[in-house]
Amino acid sequence: MLRRAANRVPRWDTAIQLKRPQDIEHMRVSGRLVAEIFQLLRETIRPGVTLRELDTLVDQYIHERGAEGLYKGYRGSQNSHPPFPGVICASVNEEICHGLPNDRVLKEGDIVGIDIGLNYKGWCGDSCVTYGVGKITPTAQRLLDITTHSLNLGIRAAQPGNDISAIGYAIETYARQQGCSVVREWGGHGIGRKLHEPPSVSHIISQGQPIKLRPGMVFTIEPMINLGVPDWTLLSDGWTVVTNDGKLSAQFEHTVAITDKGPEILTKLT
Repeated sequence: MLRRAANRVPRWDTAIQLKRPQDIEHMRVSGRLVAEIFQLLRETIRPGVTLRELDTLVDQYIHERGAEGLYKGYRGSQNSHPPFPGVICASVNEEICHGLPNDRVLKEGDIVGIDIGLNYKGWCGDSCVTYGVGKITPTAQRLLDITTHSLNLGIRAAQPGNDISAIGYAIETYARQQGCSVVREWGGHGIGRKLHEPPSVSHIISQGQPIKLRPGMVFTIEPMINLGVPDWTLLSDGWTVVTNDGKLSAQFEHTVAITDKGPEILTKLT
């Protein structure tokens, strides 16, 4: 994220750029920097903090490390689209994705998805974590647990030789079993020197063009799981996506490299 709809860019899948081992090593460094920021946020997010304060904190950390945030000023595929105003996406409760980091004050019981993309020495890292704010309800905690497990299942399915559709099959099958839904139109994406590269990665059971996973592919897996229906509405700010039924939504995301030994998470602390 900021992502494009998985079903709107099929041409990406014909130009996948395989990364060399040294490229993936550079991306490990970028990914580790993203993970460090999430560790900092885990210690910072609490009732009374504003989204803008979190945005400022992340902006300062990124620049202190000599990196560059990728979201601020981003317009998507159309120059006429309003530029994204923040360094982070901050999506609260029923907001699915692309929430604006404004002066909203986080309250006890909220959940907030923080999405961060950055470039460090020419290579990108991209990840998302949804946090509980203070003490959250058992229902909200269950959603976070389901979404985390959905991501893990998607990563586990990303084995070399598998079709890329195995990722979405694993995610949606599990989410449905838990009585939840997966947002259909938005998916993961290849990543490298650019934030958005081939291939597009669906998080639902799909019958798209077959793409075999092979070592050197690097992409994000980032399921958005809703407690209610998968349908969404785009707000008038041009960015914030909310659930149609007003029920909670959560998202977790990692940047993943396909290796001979299987999938490797690049956006983690190791």
